[in-house]
Amino acid sequence: MTGPADNRLQARNDLAWAISVGGIGVVLFAALLVFTWHFAATLFLLFTGMLLGVALNAMSNLLGRVVRLPHALRLTAVCLIVAGMLSGIVFLGGTTIAQQTTALSKTLKSQLVNVKGFLEQNGIDTSFFDFGTLSSTSDDGAPAAPAATPHALPSAGTIAASGGAIFSQSLKLILGTASAVGNFFIVLFLGIAFATQPSVYRNGLLFMAPARHRTRAIMIVDRIGETLERWLIAQIITMAAVFLVTWIGLSIIGIQSSFILGIQAGLLAFIPTVGAILGGLIVVLASLASGWVAGLSAFILFLGVHALESYVLTPIIQRQALDIPPATLFAFQILLGVVFGIWGLALALPLMAIAKVMIDHFKAEASPVAIAAG
Repeated sequence: MTGPADNRLQARNDLAWAISVGGIGVVLFAALLVFTWHFAATLFLLFTGMLLGVALNAMSNLLGRVVRLPHALRLTAVCLIVAGMLSGIVFLGGTTIAQQTTALSKTLKSQLVNVKGFLEQNGIDTSFFDFGTLSSTSDDGAPAAPAATPHALPSAGTIAASGGAIFSQSLKLILGTASAVGNFFIVLFLGIAFATQPSVYRNGLLFMAPARHRTRAIMIVDRIGETLERWLIAQIITMAAVFLVTWIGLSIIGIQSSFILGIQAGLLAFIPTVGAILGGLIVVLASLASGWVAGLSAFILFLGVHALESYVLTPIIQRQALDIPPATLFAFQILLGVVFGIWGLALALPLMAIAKVMIDHFKAEASPVAIAAG
């Protein structure tokens, strides 16, 4: 028999063990938060590569329903088709894209200057807007004339300062371009690697789960993979539809940069709610350069595209893939956007999809227990 002293000793040991385990858990969780905060960009980059791999694997599985080929051949065919489409867009419309991008940049700058002038005329302070070099353009769009200076040779210090500024700006441009290109190839490599052998990475992920929880881990991982595949296929269809409708509609209105505006609208459709608003703002702002009629027509087109995306494509295509309340999704987007910037804003929906799958799984497990207890 155990006496009261033994019971008290056992209780103290249990309390000490619980405090120790809780403290270790809190420290590990804090360390995880710090690690995520400092390496958020890298983690989002890896997650983007994983999403690309899931998308390639989903398209390969769709192709497998049409033709009976090994996975490697289907994936190769999908990659060649996607690369061919992108190459065709670049080579056939590369000149058009470059011209329209330049024209769109100038148009947006001039329109922002006009908006700034309109706000100032109506007594609204615009000093908190950082328009940068936009104000250096005159009202007719031409650069402001430099002040008259005497014809004198610059000093050695002036030449050295100018050379240093040019070198610094060139170095920033080179490093920025190299970083963007490097990130693109990292995502591309990771996506192809994940799609080539999905079972290897799936089994490796499951191997890290404890043996007693491996069955539950298999169900969660498979459900997450199926959810992301369905959502990505639906998202690709939605983005293509938004691009085509925007491009054709702006072409009918007579907007010169219709093709590049359609591309940016399609790409921004990847970001729910915020992307549609931002894309519509850019379209309307660029269309105002052609007159108020064109701007109003572009605004009506934006409303039509938004209605098509929200009330036709999303209920029909994406409702079967993912069903998240709009207010919850928007709040999660704002939270991740404020904390992690553009990465968090763009990847909020797939991250929330993963969280929703896990919550639904544990909720479904808890329901029979609650029913049995009742």
